[in-house]
Amino acid sequence: MTEQGVRWTADQVLALAPDAASRKAGSKLGAAGPWSGTGADGGAVWGLCKGSGRKPYQTVVDLAGAGGPAYRCSCPSRKFPCKHALGLLLLRSVEGEVPDGAAVPEWAADWLAGRRERAEESGTAGAGKAAGAVADPEAARRRAEQRAARITAGAEELRQRLGDLLRGGLADAGSAGYAPWEETAARMVDAQAPGLASRIRELGGVAASGPGWPGRLLEEAALVHLLARGWLRREALPPELADTVRGHVGLPVPADGPPVRDRWLVLAQYETDDGRLTTRRIWLHGIASGRSALLLSFGAAGRAPELSLPVGLALDAELRPRPGPAMLRADLGEQFAVPAPIPDRPAGTGTEEAAARYGTALTADPWLTSWPVTLREVVPVPEPDGGGWQLADADGGSALPVHPAALGTPGLWRLVALSGGAPLTVFGECGHRGFTPLAAWYPPSPSGTPAAGASEEVFSLC
Repeated sequence: MTEQGVRWTADQVLALAPDAASRKAGSKLGAAGPWSGTGADGGAVWGLCKGSGRKPYQTVVDLAGAGGPAYRCSCPSRKFPCKHALGLLLLRSVEGEVPDGAAVPEWAADWLAGRRERAEESGTAGAGKAAGAVADPEAARRRAEQRAARITAGAEELRQRLGDLLRGGLADAGSAGYAPWEETAARMVDAQAPGLASRIRELGGVAASGPGWPGRLLEEAALVHLLARGWLRREALPPELADTVRGHVGLPVPADGPPVRDRWLVLAQYETDDGRLTTRRIWLHGIASGRSALLLSFGAAGRAPELSLPVGLALDAELRPRPGPAMLRADLGEQFAVPAPIPDRPAGTGTEEAAARYGTALTADPWLTSWPVTLREVVPVPEPDGGGWQLADADGGSALPVHPAALGTPGLWRLVALSGGAPLTVFGECGHRGFTPLAAWYPPSPSGTPAAGASEEVFSLC
């Protein structure tokens, strides 16, 4: 949806919903019945939605601002976007329902002007920080040293606890329950090492993960031990690996590379929630650069992260990569146009090459749990033993198992339905436990590339 009238699809709009309830409620408001005074101009969409009260709700969406779409609604909901914003965008997705070039009402114009003024001020402030404006460098250095000392003490304690685990035997871990792991994780939080705390909480659930759990627990405990050792010897590590260790431990590693401007295709967006923090992961693919990038956005418990981008659209924007072996993590910088559909997509690969790429990435980052991969011409099929699913090369070559966490999810069944037995191009994360499908292109193309003039659509599987 741009100044030229390009429209997002209903699927792309609903991918912005913060939860299933909002998706359902927003769908009911995607018809003209409750709306009046709608219009669109310059990357903004607005309208009045009849509610239960005397006054209609004033809803406006800014699609052209920095940081992705922004929403404002006079309803009391604390969800972003609320059901009214979703309904307005769904109404806009139908040609002719929302007029282009309409005069912006005062209530919408005031909010849009204020938002863009704040964005300019934020950009100016950010430029000052980039130029090295630090309020008190000495105080910042002391705080960093104090935190590093606490993390070091926590890493030493963690090594001792993992040693006690092995001396006592893994069988004791299976009968002790989750409480000891939560206690250890809390100690890492006290040590200001949230990355270590998160990994320890994951260890607590391994004993309940089914047959073969002792081997998996040993593997994961070894990786946590290696991370603690990496922190304790970080001064002796190569700079890139030291940055990787800091990031996994939980220290902020700011973006310091030169900005990369490209048309970034939004491949997937999904959330994880540990009860304390909601993390939104957004995968992007640079059309010209061919590189993958990961944007992370966070929200406190019960609140959705602020950054949200529609899957299947591309944004002309700058990204600032963060340090690391592959420089996957990045921060979103200036955007130069409203996100819009494009026919391009990543060049896919076979399943064997996908596994090889993940293996290569592991040599630089042993704690890497997954790697972004686009599979070309694969078919979802049941595993021979009937215990799961796999994505098999259409030419009968190799296959990748679907990650256990994705089995039985709506996304997997949607992938199966989209395929119908025909090969698809699928984007997802390849890890040591299998492949997690996150997006697929439809309709299927036998050659693996879209035919001239063909209209393909990206479907979210998250």
